[in-house]
Amino acid sequence: MAARSGVPYLTLGPNRGELHIPFWEDVCILSFPELIGYNTHDDQLPDFQQALLLYYLITADGAPITNKWVSFADLPDGRMYNAAFQGYSGDEVVKAFGFELDAFKSACLRAGGKPVDIGSASFAFQALPRLPLMITYWLGDEDFPSSCKILFDESASHYLPIDACAILGSMLVRKLSHS
Repeated sequence: MAARSGVPYLTLGPNRGELHIPFWEDVCILSFPELIGYNTHDDQLPDFQQALLLYYLITADGAPITNKWVSFADLPDGRMYNAAFQGYSGDEVVKAFGFELDAFKSACLRAGGKPVDIGSASFAFQALPRLPLMITYWLGDEDFPSSCKILFDESASHYLPIDACAILGSMLVRKLSHS
């Protein structure tokens, strides 16, 4: 499981250890065999975060990252939920930043994004070891509104089901609004 998900495993004794899961800019520690998650301050993780990490570990099949970015709609089962996803992800980012491209760039950098040369501004984020996301912003003008999309590596469905990918996208939006 650790090898398929790209997660380091630390052996602590016979049938005992820890999975150290990089999650955004932090590391979550999942005890084994209990499978209880903690942050680096020894605080237990919220249930939804533990569930997301377990989904990742269970779903991971070791598929390589393709470096081919696709929209949420292009992921398996993403098309029927795409309008809702766009509404609470890219559309919310546009509401927050509008024509303020420099503010968008600053927020992405503070949230740990790495610049990518696509659109008016794009940033890649490593949510989980084998699950990168990209946010791409196209600055509008007086004739066309600004637009924003969250993109996923084509291999994302090898690591999380579509509902968990949607959660990662909404987490990225929250990270930008809090940075």
